[in-house]
Amino acid sequence: MVRGLIGAVRLIHPAPALAVTLLSAALAAILAEQLAAPMDSGLLVLITLSVLGSQVVTGATNDLADMSRDVALRPDKPLVAGDLSPSTALWIASAGLALHAVTGWQLGVAPFVLGLVATGSALVYNVWLSRTPASVIPYIVSFGILPAWIGLAVGAPFERVGPAVVLGSIFAAAAHLANTLRDFQSDASIGSRCLAQVLGERRARFLAVGLAGGVALVVAIIFLTAGELRPASATLGLVGLVAIGQGAGDARRLWPGMLVAAVAWTAAWALATG
Repeated sequence: MVRGLIGAVRLIHPAPALAVTLLSAALAAILAEQLAAPMDSGLLVLITLSVLGSQVVTGATNDLADMSRDVALRPDKPLVAGDLSPSTALWIASAGLALHAVTGWQLGVAPFVLGLVATGSALVYNVWLSRTPASVIPYIVSFGILPAWIGLAVGAPFERVGPAVVLGSIFAAAAHLANTLRDFQSDASIGSRCLAQVLGERRARFLAVGLAGGVALVVAIIFLTAGELRPASATLGLVGLVAIGQGAGDARRLWPGMLVAAVAWTAAWALATG
């Protein structure tokens, strides 16, 4: 039983799932504070659960779609190792989709539709585009939609989240490259043609670091121009840059560096605008 529970947790890719869910909750709270509106705890719970459900179905279907590949390359994965059966994984994915849909519907029609589009884009990545040169598109779509999805849920006007949509899409492209670089050699061995494979390892890593660093630079310029760059925000901004920089020469460290940067920069934004 314990083995199955651990397998279920691993199935949903807990690190990125937790990071995206917590960042979404933080974004909702930040936007509510900027609107000078008290954050309704029930609304925050609905947003958090809706995003969590989306992450659960995304992670579970990713492992289901990659099962044949993982037999040869990742025998430690829960489905391949026998920690979970494919039918159990399908039930977990279905539960995640149900949680996402039920809680998302209560946020309103527009957030519900955007949430479904973001989740659907992730599913298209899992079952179709992950091994093609268009592999970056679902990342751009899903994470580009995320700020608008959360913004509409809390009643923020689009112009307030518009820049985050653009910058989030760029950072998503960087994160996609960092994620696929972790498995660059194994992907090459099975003939994958994802964007990182097309670019080559060195160029893909350079582009990932450059895109993420470019996002940090633009945000810093925006805050400096507005006179909102505070010492604590600047420090967190540097933490994110260091996290990405430490992975510039090692693809295995670049992906966790991206997750750290995402958390640090969201916190920096909260401090600068709060």
